[in-house]
Amino acid sequence: MVVKKNKEIQVDAFVLKRQELETLQSFADDEEQNLASLLLHCVQLSHGIQQIHSIQQIVSLLKKMDRNSACSPMIKCCLDIFGVMYFSLGAKNPLKKVLASSLNDLPEQLMTEAVHSFVCCLKEELKTTDLHLYRKVMDNLASCMENFSLGKRSINNLLKEVFQFLQKSLLEIQEENRKFNGNSIAQTRLMHDLLMAIKVSMMLVQKVQENFQGSLWKKPGSLLWQNMCGLLNSFTNFLMDEGLLPIVQTTSALAVILFTKTMFEPIEKLPCLVSDLLLCSVKHASVPEWFVSICGSLCTEELSDSVLLFLCHGALAMLEWKNCSMGQNGEKLLLDIALVLLSLASQLKDSNMVVSLSRILAIWTNSALDVLESSSQNLKCSLNGNSNTTGKLLEYVYTHWEHPLDAVRHQAKLIFKNILRIHQATVKGTVVKSDPFLSMLTESLLSLEWHVKGKYASLGCLVSCVGVENILTVDRTIPMQILDVMGDQTLAPYASDLLETMFINHKSHLTSTFQKSIWINQWHDTWVSPLLLILCEENPDQTTYITDYYLPKLLKCSPDSLSYMIKILEASADANIGSFNTRGALGALMACLRTARAHGLLQFTDIMRGGLLSIECVKQGLVHQHNQVRIDALGLLCETHRSTEILSMEEMQLIQFFIMYNLNSQTPAVRQQICSLLKKLFCRIQESSQVLYKLEQSKTKQELIKESAKWDHFATLQQYKDFMSSVCDKLFEALLPGSSHPTRFSALTILGSIAGIFSVPEGQAQAVFQLAQEIDRVRVQTLIQCFASTFEEVQVLAFELLMKLHDMLDLQDSENLHLLFQAGMDLSTSIKPYDCVTASYLLNFLIHHKGLLGVCLKNQLVTHTFQIVEDMSASTMEKNTLAVIKYLLANLEREIFQAEKSLLQAAASFPMYGRVHCITGALRQLPLNNLTLKTEWRQMVAKLILMSFRLSAVVSPIVQSSSPEGLIPMDTDSETAGRLQMILHEIQPRDTNDYFIQAKILKEHHRVDFEKPTDDKPAENVCTEIRGKEGQTCDVTAQMVLVCCWRSMKEISLLLGILCKLLPLQTVSESSDGLITVEQVKDVGHYFEHQLLQSRHRGAFELAYTGLVMLTETLSRCTNESLRTLPQQWLYNVLEEIKSCDPSSKLCATRRSAGIPFYIQALLASESKKSKTDLLKMTMNELLSLAVPVNESPSIIPQVHALNILRALFRDTRFGENIIPYIADGIQAAILGFTSAVWTVRNSSTLLFSTLITRIFGVKRGKDENSKKNRMTGREFFSRFPTLYPFLLQQLEVVTSTKNSETGELKLHPSLFLLLLILGKLYPSPMDGAYSALSMAPFVPFIMRCGHSPVYRSREMAGRTLVPFVMTNQIPTTVQSLLTGLPDCTNLCIRQNSTHGMLLQVFHLLGSYLESKHQINSDLQQGLVDIITCIKAKVWLAKRQNPCLVTRAAYLDVLLVLTNYLGKSRRKGIELFGFWEEISKVISDSELMTGIHYSSAVPGFTQYLQSITKLAISVLSVAADPDISNSSSPVAEQMMNPPLLVVHLLQSDFHEVRLLMLEAVLLWFKQINSKQLTEEKRSPLSVLSGMEVTLLRMAVKEKHPECFCKILEILHCMDLRNVLPRTEHSIKMNPKDFLNWAMNITNASESIEIQSVALKLASKLVIHLVQNCQEVMESEMRRWVQLVTSCCGDEQETDIRLAAAEVLRSVTPLFLTNQKLILGLSSTLAMWKCVVLLLQSEELIIRNTAADVIRVAQSQSNISKKTEFAFCVVNASMAMDLAFGILCELLQQWNQTSAGIPVLLEWLLGEDDLKKDLETTTLMEDDNLFNKGEVNFWAETLTNVRQLSKHLLLLIPATRLNAPDQGELHRLARIVSDQAQLVRQLLKELPPTPEFSKTVEFTRLTIQNERISTCLKILTLLDDDACKNKKNPEK
Repeated sequence: MVVKKNKEIQVDAFVLKRQELETLQSFADDEEQNLASLLLHCVQLSHGIQQIHSIQQIVSLLKKMDRNSACSPMIKCCLDIFGVMYFSLGAKNPLKKVLASSLNDLPEQLMTEAVHSFVCCLKEELKTTDLHLYRKVMDNLASCMENFSLGKRSINNLLKEVFQFLQKSLLEIQEENRKFNGNSIAQTRLMHDLLMAIKVSMMLVQKVQENFQGSLWKKPGSLLWQNMCGLLNSFTNFLMDEGLLPIVQTTSALAVILFTKTMFEPIEKLPCLVSDLLLCSVKHASVPEWFVSICGSLCTEELSDSVLLFLCHGALAMLEWKNCSMGQNGEKLLLDIALVLLSLASQLKDSNMVVSLSRILAIWTNSALDVLESSSQNLKCSLNGNSNTTGKLLEYVYTHWEHPLDAVRHQAKLIFKNILRIHQATVKGTVVKSDPFLSMLTESLLSLEWHVKGKYASLGCLVSCVGVENILTVDRTIPMQILDVMGDQTLAPYASDLLETMFINHKSHLTSTFQKSIWINQWHDTWVSPLLLILCEENPDQTTYITDYYLPKLLKCSPDSLSYMIKILEASADANIGSFNTRGALGALMACLRTARAHGLLQFTDIMRGGLLSIECVKQGLVHQHNQVRIDALGLLCETHRSTEILSMEEMQLIQFFIMYNLNSQTPAVRQQICSLLKKLFCRIQESSQVLYKLEQSKTKQELIKESAKWDHFATLQQYKDFMSSVCDKLFEALLPGSSHPTRFSALTILGSIAGIFSVPEGQAQAVFQLAQEIDRVRVQTLIQCFASTFEEVQVLAFELLMKLHDMLDLQDSENLHLLFQAGMDLSTSIKPYDCVTASYLLNFLIHHKGLLGVCLKNQLVTHTFQIVEDMSASTMEKNTLAVIKYLLANLEREIFQAEKSLLQAAASFPMYGRVHCITGALRQLPLNNLTLKTEWRQMVAKLILMSFRLSAVVSPIVQSSSPEGLIPMDTDSETAGRLQMILHEIQPRDTNDYFIQAKILKEHHRVDFEKPTDDKPAENVCTEIRGKEGQTCDVTAQMVLVCCWRSMKEISLLLGILCKLLPLQTVSESSDGLITVEQVKDVGHYFEHQLLQSRHRGAFELAYTGLVMLTETLSRCTNESLRTLPQQWLYNVLEEIKSCDPSSKLCATRRSAGIPFYIQALLASESKKSKTDLLKMTMNELLSLAVPVNESPSIIPQVHALNILRALFRDTRFGENIIPYIADGIQAAILGFTSAVWTVRNSSTLLFSTLITRIFGVKRGKDENSKKNRMTGREFFSRFPTLYPFLLQQLEVVTSTKNSETGELKLHPSLFLLLLILGKLYPSPMDGAYSALSMAPFVPFIMRCGHSPVYRSREMAGRTLVPFVMTNQIPTTVQSLLTGLPDCTNLCIRQNSTHGMLLQVFHLLGSYLESKHQINSDLQQGLVDIITCIKAKVWLAKRQNPCLVTRAAYLDVLLVLTNYLGKSRRKGIELFGFWEEISKVISDSELMTGIHYSSAVPGFTQYLQSITKLAISVLSVAADPDISNSSSPVAEQMMNPPLLVVHLLQSDFHEVRLLMLEAVLLWFKQINSKQLTEEKRSPLSVLSGMEVTLLRMAVKEKHPECFCKILEILHCMDLRNVLPRTEHSIKMNPKDFLNWAMNITNASESIEIQSVALKLASKLVIHLVQNCQEVMESEMRRWVQLVTSCCGDEQETDIRLAAAEVLRSVTPLFLTNQKLILGLSSTLAMWKCVVLLLQSEELIIRNTAADVIRVAQSQSNISKKTEFAFCVVNASMAMDLAFGILCELLQQWNQTSAGIPVLLEWLLGEDDLKKDLETTTLMEDDNLFNKGEVNFWAETLTNVRQLSKHLLLLIPATRLNAPDQGELHRLARIVSDQAQLVRQLLKELPPTPEFSKTVEFTRLTIQNERISTCLKILTLLDDDACKNKKNPEK
């Protein structure tokens, strides 16, 4: 739904000079009918469009002139005027193009005269000597040659003059460019002029070719030849000049080849010359002298990489490749160009060059295709798929298909596509299926992992080439595999494009082969069925991108498939409605229908009337538990193909229903989607209403007779109005007191959209709705109260909405204005940081009201200091802003004066940053470039800058100290004060504040007291006590002082930055427009320099950085030379200071160099991205030279600074690809720095290394350390950073060559860790070919040697790192080689570290090999048998013969990998018999079975225990499989009795063994209970038989908490019918005792996990005993209810409350909805209250689980089915409403309404002690600076109150009260009355504007007030009903 707006074309009119005008007038006739008169009228028109029409008319008359008239003076005059007009107009003016096209077809007699006129004008143009006008002349020359025959003929007549002009202009522009060296703006302009001159020169040669036919002009004496030679010489110089822009160089290369081609003879030898130039093998004898003299630098010098690249481009673009016109030499040149380009691929670093290379390679492939159309067989052989050139091209593609630059990736795709076309062109006539090259490509691509983005585009090209059937033949599950990866947003676009290519290709193949009835089913099975399965069953979060990318493309390809989808999904939509983590069929149906409607395949009326979906189903979707289903349902209503489609009544009702329950979404993305979709809906209402209005206006008389149609339109418009009014009512209701942040955000955003969409633009008479009409004073007050929110985004939305409604607001009440203004001023000096934000928005809002100026002028400070007259000519906003800033500034200056005496006083009572924040906020909304009161503003700016410097001087000693976080100039004991004295001494050289001269000791009983300076009293000296705002004594914490200081610095920086950025600059002292002077800007710059280079506190220098960025951006655009070069000077200065190692330097060498990296970032960020980034290059080279010092330096400080700054620059994304060429050097600096003896250097090197790893491999999104998503192939890595290949190899060699002669182990080397870390990020690719010079193989032996390291972690990393370096097919031989190298038991000296390293390598290699997606083939089988043979030979390492437990554990891990694989694959065979025999021996002979004599302190003991236990469990799992246990397999024969082994392991003395065994038992029980296992195949049953007694005994004896928790989990999973009969015998407990034991654990345990499991176990016992036991259990039941209710409290941990929610869900049918009150009314209502409480939890998972209680409740037969939500999965908001409804219905069923209503009224009223809560809140606020009030950001008390009251009001008519109940209600009425009186009293005690000054208290009292009034209303109704019942007892 896109609205297209017509763009109005602006055409500048042409104005004729006076002399020409007079000449034209002399030919005009009086009747104004001749040609001159018409032309005179044309040039006098003021609008360009009118002139265009006039010219077309004039030229058409001109063409009709007869031959005699053509020579008349009038015609010549008119043609002269046309010439003047043409050459005067700008190149982009449409008038110029119209004139050219009109004059193109002049008759020949007129054309001659026209040429003469144009030649005269062109001659004048070519005489131009002003350099600034050269560009205009060049534009005119270019225009003349662009499809303009008259222009070409004119240039032909002046060709020599044109060439001379171009040669002159090139030389002069080049010289001017040299003069402006350093001025990037001027140089860029000149280079673009140079570029235009080169392009025009090329156009001359290409488009004016008749002058170059023949060889007369080629004589050396010819003037044209000399001009050509001069131009060629200039082009050669430009090509070789690296100082020019790359675009100028590459265009020069094109010109060099073009001019050489035009001038060279014989032309047949031209390819040889170009080839020699590219290969740098020019022989002077074979080259003409003129070429050597002109282009000597190309022949004699060593050409740079960039020049070679540009020459290749020139040759490809300028030579004729089609039809093989250059013969054999051309074919050789083509291959040579490919050779040069591919050699450059690994040498070019600059990102622009890399992009150019990829583009030129793509051009080369196109040229190759042109040549192959008529080439020789030799070339075809050289370019087929198996050729050397094609192999290297494929290498290039594989290396660059995941390049970080989009352009390079795109070109790589084009190159791959063209490679396939080239191959097909070389082998025309062969069968695709049997083509070995294409088969190899297919196999290689499919073997790649799906995370490789390049795979998708390449497969797409291959599908187009070989057909999708050939791909699907290899693997039919490919569509499902691709859909599985679409959960990743980064892969989804690539995957969807591939799928689209595949299913379109498949469809075309099937349609050409089968009839539709046959092929459509096969197509649906392949492409649609997997989609529906994923949509229904997978987590919707993972399928969002499928519906966004894949589904629309699928429906576009086959619209008929929609009916198939609907048919499949409809069948199961009622039953499968999903859950909180699945869509279900209903959600999938919503997604499909939404997409179909959005793409115009369906309309909502079709869905409703066609019965595709019921209203009830849509409602279910709108309140579904999962966010995505709700969004899809809303999208179904809001998204349409036509933006003017009329909204139906059903849609309006459904939208209203949605808004009731969905504003309070915690997920920001969901809120944004809701607001966006509703905005689309409102746009649709607006546009469709305009259509309806127009229909009414455009009706004919005949249509007006049809009154019904007329009535329908008006009825629809009225429905629209009512609907929008209703929506606004609901949105304003949502802004109730205590509403959550998500609700406020959603409501305000939607209201803002409504205000914007339904505004009435000028000229539009009708509007269906206006928000302003819905606004009253109460709603305005509601919006103003939103400023008190602690979330700034809510404040922004409220402010923007109020501004949109500003004209309709009435705030002229001066008293109200004064109160709000005073509230803003009070908040601006609050000690709570978020209060100043509220103050800023409040003041900004008030600034727009006229009455504010009068409020400000009442203040003495403002009137005495400034004169502001109300009737000044300035706008209200400008005057108000000036007055407010003056008021703030006056107060701020007084507060700074006080702070200069005592910073503590300021921090505790009037932190000054709030005032500055408000000043900044006021300036931001003022148009500072268009002010009236300029004199006043100049004074104000000067005062603001001076104030900023003064405030900074007060607070900077804190933020610049070495320990700003802990520095406070006071303490309570002498010892701490002594330490403080040292800090003060350290910072003394920079401290100017007298307060810091000595540490002050503050006695507990003697505190400093002061009062905040008021506006009336002068400041007093600080006395000896500190008092807060209300005068109470308070402590000043270090946090207060620090917050005051760093926030003040932050606000100063932002203010100064904004002043420099937004204010017009006063470059001349007499200038009237400027508001800030050059000197002031320089002062601000020096201030930022000082702060960034000396601040220690991150908050302070980060914001100073923001301010400096604003300043540097302003300076970079400044015309003043001294200002524009400031950043460059500052950068040179700071780099010199860093290099100087000056001991007196104040640069901070700790805290990661503090603000220095930020300072340099800000200075470099000002450099234009379009320039050559010389500053960045210079800085990087300087820093890298410092980071890797060549010689030993006396100071390491420069190196530390360099490393820290490099880290910041590499992290800064603004530098983009310009920083990439320095990554390799950065890695080297980090690795070498890690070897430093100084910790500071090592630390900085580590941080730099970490940053570079992220920069190279991307941000890690998942937790899997070994995921290939953040890795790349070795070829790609080393191709992008070729210098790292020899460096890493050399470093690895150094590390592994340092052996300890005695132990034979590697010596410790600091670089080892980093080397393994970076190498571990690489992996081999199946695409690796023989053409790559950067093989991974040389690294393998060194990595293997790293496994001999004495450091455990290094050995482990070496094991992991080795895996990616060994190709999959080489793993078996590598593993066998490693196993063979292991020591024998007879060896005398065994190096256990080396053995351990080798075993780890075997473990990781074997794991990778067995997990890889191999097909079962003979090679795998044989490789596995050989590995098993080697393992059996060294199995002694797993037995007692091996004294080292660490290596025993490692060998056992290898055995475990094999047993797990063999168990899963169910391999059988005689060759495995010996293996299982060995495994059984290892287990039976181990200490696990015979007894353990080690202590846990022995190294590796725990590891060994865990490994041997895991091996035993693995064997148990295999033995328990029925297929194995019932067969004569080696496992079954070799295993001992499995149940006995389980019991033996469970009874182990070591908790590590017990824990592992318990985890396995728990898993087996879960498998038994799961529905996945059939009755016949419950494999673990044989192992678990008779476990109950063992587990019960363990339960009462187990001391280890983790083991105990697992036992409880197992008992909870077990069938209690098997457990409870054994408790008496095994643990001497009857079932009641067992229940009490479980409840005792819940109460007594300190472990949250144990409490949760025990609660679930106790609840399961309760259910079982109630259902199966006749014995009375009142006390147990009461205790259990108390336990459950206590676990639902907000103070409990999330896991406990989640367990309680699960318990409530499980007991719902038995206790909560049973028609019998088993627990009694009181306990049952208590349980229901728990449900209500959990539905208000802040944690989504708890709310969803509690909402399941409602689902279960509605499934009970006794619950009424009047609601459509029975059996439905709903969100918490809807569940709350349903819960109250169900509860009221149950009270009637239980006949307990009279007893239940008082309880529900108590819920309504709340149980809080209001006065005590308010006092506690006040205390907490005082203690915590950042306390934001309520903890729960989701619950909304009043929403629940209103929902409950709604159901209570419905219940009252069905209630009859008896006497006791009436007494209870009277008691309740008294409580309510007392509370009402208390609330009224507390509200009166609040200060003015309590919504700002006492926000939390005001909100609580307002909420309680509504609760009380609701209770009173219900009590009154009950009392009235009771009276009626007394009068009519029989009723």
